[in-house]
Amino acid sequence: MTRVLIVDDQPLIRQAVADILAGCDDITVVAQAADGREAIAGAGELRPDVVVMDIRMPEIDGIAATAEICADLDLVDTKVLILTTFEEDEYLVAALRAGASGFIGKGAEPEEIVRAVRAVHAGDALLSPAATRALIDRFVSPAGPSEAAPTSPALQSLTEREQQVLLMVAKGRTNQDIADTLVISPHTAKTHVNRIMTKVHAHDRAQLVILAYESGLLRPGE
Repeated sequence: MTRVLIVDDQPLIRQAVADILAGCDDITVVAQAADGREAIAGAGELRPDVVVMDIRMPEIDGIAATAEICADLDLVDTKVLILTTFEEDEYLVAALRAGASGFIGKGAEPEEIVRAVRAVHAGDALLSPAATRALIDRFVSPAGPSEAAPTSPALQSLTEREQQVLLMVAKGRTNQDIADTLVISPHTAKTHVNRIMTKVHAHDRAQLVILAYESGLLRPGE
């Protein structure tokens, strides 16, 4: 059973999403919250599998709430799905950087919202690494020469092979692509990816793309 916390400052939106999810045998709504502060408190108390999070809210907005939830080591299994009318690319990048696992507009069809909740609970990014990379290319400035070397503490915890796999993930390669390139089995490729996510505390592959850019392993435009 997927346990969901719905966060939106508009009661009608919260209830509409709750009603959509209530029709699913494998999903239950454990609570609703009206702002980011309530979202953080609710996530800490209830430890839902998925938080469906609005962006623009009073007190603490959805981006800040997402960042706090995703940084909480007690909530490593909680995923955040951003649900918003503000679908500009800048918000999407900010949400991903904060740790969100997915991003979907409020204009989505009910079945799309259900699929999105199931996808992020399963550990899949609702935005492909290739799409994430394209967005970061637009909104992240290229690192200077001194920043280009991958010297972040997170990368230093990875083996040379794991850094190689991380770079391929950041370029949008699938596990099958990685397996073909390195002449290993898809299962071994998946094991490498999962081990990397564990070491760097990433929620999903989209977070690995962010890490590759912010560490200098991959630069915009490459």
